[in-house]
Amino acid sequence: MVTAPAAGGPQGLLGKLMAVVRVEFRGETLVFDPDDPVFGGGPCRVNGCERNASGHGLCLNHRVQWAKQGRPDLEEFASRTDPRPRRQRPNQQCAVNGCGYGSARGGLCQLHAQRWERAGRPDRKRWMSDPPLIKQPPAGAACRIRHCELWPQASSPLCHAHNATWQANGRPDIEVFAARFEPDWVVPADQLIRLGQLAAQLRLEMQYALQQRRDRRDGKLEPVVVARAVRLLAGSPATSLLDHDETTWLRIADGIVNDTRSRALLLYARRAVADLAEAGGWEAEYPRDVWRMHRLGFDGRRSLRFGGIEQPWLRDLAKRWVRLRLASGLGLEAGGARPLVAITRFSQFLTAVGVEHIGQLDRGLLERYLADLGREHHPQRRSSHIGLLNGLFTAIRQQRWHPGLPATAVFFPADHPRRAERLPRALAEQVMAQLEQPGNLDRFDNPSYRLITVILMRCGLRITDALRLRSDCVTTDADGAPYLRYFNHKMRRDALVPIDTDLVEAIGRQRQRNTDRWPAGTPILFPRPSKNIDGTHPIGSPTYRMALERWLTACDIRDEHGHRVHVTPHQWRHTLGTRLINRDVPQEIVRRILDHDSPQMTAHYARLHDTTVRRAWEAARKVDIAGRTVVFDPNGPLADAAWAKQRLARATQSLPNGYCGLPLQRSCPHANACLTCPMFLTTSEFLPQHRT
Repeated sequence: MVTAPAAGGPQGLLGKLMAVVRVEFRGETLVFDPDDPVFGGGPCRVNGCERNASGHGLCLNHRVQWAKQGRPDLEEFASRTDPRPRRQRPNQQCAVNGCGYGSARGGLCQLHAQRWERAGRPDRKRWMSDPPLIKQPPAGAACRIRHCELWPQASSPLCHAHNATWQANGRPDIEVFAARFEPDWVVPADQLIRLGQLAAQLRLEMQYALQQRRDRRDGKLEPVVVARAVRLLAGSPATSLLDHDETTWLRIADGIVNDTRSRALLLYARRAVADLAEAGGWEAEYPRDVWRMHRLGFDGRRSLRFGGIEQPWLRDLAKRWVRLRLASGLGLEAGGARPLVAITRFSQFLTAVGVEHIGQLDRGLLERYLADLGREHHPQRRSSHIGLLNGLFTAIRQQRWHPGLPATAVFFPADHPRRAERLPRALAEQVMAQLEQPGNLDRFDNPSYRLITVILMRCGLRITDALRLRSDCVTTDADGAPYLRYFNHKMRRDALVPIDTDLVEAIGRQRQRNTDRWPAGTPILFPRPSKNIDGTHPIGSPTYRMALERWLTACDIRDEHGHRVHVTPHQWRHTLGTRLINRDVPQEIVRRILDHDSPQMTAHYARLHDTTVRRAWEAARKVDIAGRTVVFDPNGPLADAAWAKQRLARATQSLPNGYCGLPLQRSCPHANACLTCPMFLTTSEFLPQHRT
C-alpha cells in the first residue's frame, strides 16, 4: 500500500486519486495473471504451464526451448513438453539402474563415473549390467529442494547439480536457497509491473492510468511496455504527469524510449490524469475555450475549440448556442463542430472590418459578409454558413441572451445560393457487374469487409449505419420473410429493409466468426479486429474505406473507358435507388426501402429515370405509317417540347404497338392501333406486336 503523498499536482487531484484508485492497483508491485483481459497474454499453450504467453502462444521459457529444438510443430511440442519452469524440473539421474545420485559426467553420477574410468572405460552397456557397489546415503535421504528426489551429494544436503548451483551463488543459507525453487517464489517479469521507484503522487497517477486501461479495455498492454514508460518517469525530476504537456513529454522521451507503444502509454496516462483533475461535467468544461467532449459523455476524443472566436461576446454566445444544440439531442458534428466553423469564420470577418460590439451587426454588415462569403466556391458550404448564423441570431432573440442584437441582423431565404440540381451518383452497370462478381468479392482480405460491401450494395445503407449494425439485426415478419433491422442515424429511428436468404446466411456466418473470437458474444455485427478486447467497438469508417481502396486496386475495376474506378460507399445507395426506379418500382416503395424522410429525396432517382427513358427514346429509330424515319434533334430548341408531347401521348393515347403523334391541343377518340393514321409512330420495341 502507498502512503498519502505530501503535496503536489493541481488543486484537488491528490484527493481524487486517493479516492478512485482501488486496492488492487495500490501496490508498488502489481502482479497480473496470464488470463488478465488487458495485461495478460493468455496462458502458455504447453499443457499445465500457467505462465504468460508471448510469441507463438508460448511463454518466454518454452518459446526459447521451442526455438532451440528447431521450431517443431507447435501442437506436438506443446503436448510433449514439461510445463514446469527449468528450475522446478528434476535434474538428470545417474544412468546406472538403482542409483539415485544425480548425473555428473557422461550420464553417470560422480562415483560411478570414477569406477568406470578406473576400469579402463569398458563397453558402457556391458559394464552397467553389473556395476560396482558405491556408498549410498541413509535410507530416505533426498535433496533439500522439495521437488528434487535425487540423493544428496556426499555431506551436502543437496544433489550434485543443486549443490553446484548453491556454490556458484556464494553458498547462501540453505533454507533461503531452497525457497527460490518453490513454485510461488518467482514471478516472471512479463507478469508484474514495478512502480516503487516512482515518486508518491506519480506512482498514484500511473496506478490510476493502469486501472483506467483495465476498466475501459481499450486494448492489450504488456507489462514490459509499462516498464519502459515507468523507467522514463523514474529518471525525470517530475512529480506529476501534469508537470509537462504532451509535447514536452514526447520531447523528453526522444532518445530514451523509442518504443511507440510505451510513448503512447505515456500520453494515455497523462490524458487520463488530466481528465480526472479537470473533470466536473458541464460546469467545469463550459468556461474553458477547449471542450474535451469525452468528458461530457460523447464517444471518441473530439474537442470543440472556441479560441478562434476573437470577440469575447461572440465566443460566449457561441458557447451557449452550441451547448443548447447538443442538449437538444443533435450529434457532435451537427450540434457543435459545424456551427463552430461557421461562427469562427464570421468572427474573422468581424475582426477584419473592425466590428467590436454586437450592436454593429445590422443588415448592411451582413450583406458585406455575404459578399465575402461568396469567395467560397461550394454553394452548399455557403448556404450552410448562412443558415447556421441565422440560427444563432434566432436563438439570441428567442432566449434573450443579448438585448443589443439589432432587429435588422437577419438573413433572408433569397440570401442562400441556388443549388444546382444534381442527379444521383449511381455507378454504371458495367462497373457494378465487376463489383458484384463473386470472384472479386472473395478477394477481400477480411470476410467482414466483404459482408459490409454486400449489405451496402443490396440494402442501400449509409456506411455509418452498416458498421453499427447490431448482432441481432435480422428479423422476420408473420410470413417468415427476413428483414435487416438497423438504426437510421440521420433520421434517428429504426428502419427495416427486406433481404434474401443468402444474405441471412452470410450474416449468420459472421456472427459465428464473432463467437469464435469473442465467446461471450458481441453486441455488434462488425467488431473491429484489434484493440477490442470485449468486441464492443465497431469497425471505423476510415478502416473500411482503406480496405475498399485496397480491394478495388486488387480487382482492377475499370469503367467503359478503361480508367480505374474510384468508389465511395454512398454510391451504392444511389445505385440501388436508381436501379429500383429504372425497374419501375413505385417511388413510395423506393422511399421506404431507402428510409427517406420525404418524397422529395427519392424524387432525385425519378428524375434520373426520366433522363434514362428519354435518352433511350432519342436513340431509338422511329418510323411513321409509311415506314419513313422520323428524326428528332435531342439538342434542338424543340427537344424538351417533343419529349413532353411523347410522354403525354403515352399517358393519354395508349396504343398497343406504337405512339400517337397527335398535337397536344387536339384529341382523338380512337385510342387503338391506327395503322392508317398519319399521326401514328412506332419503334423497334413494338416489333413483337407488329409481327403478331
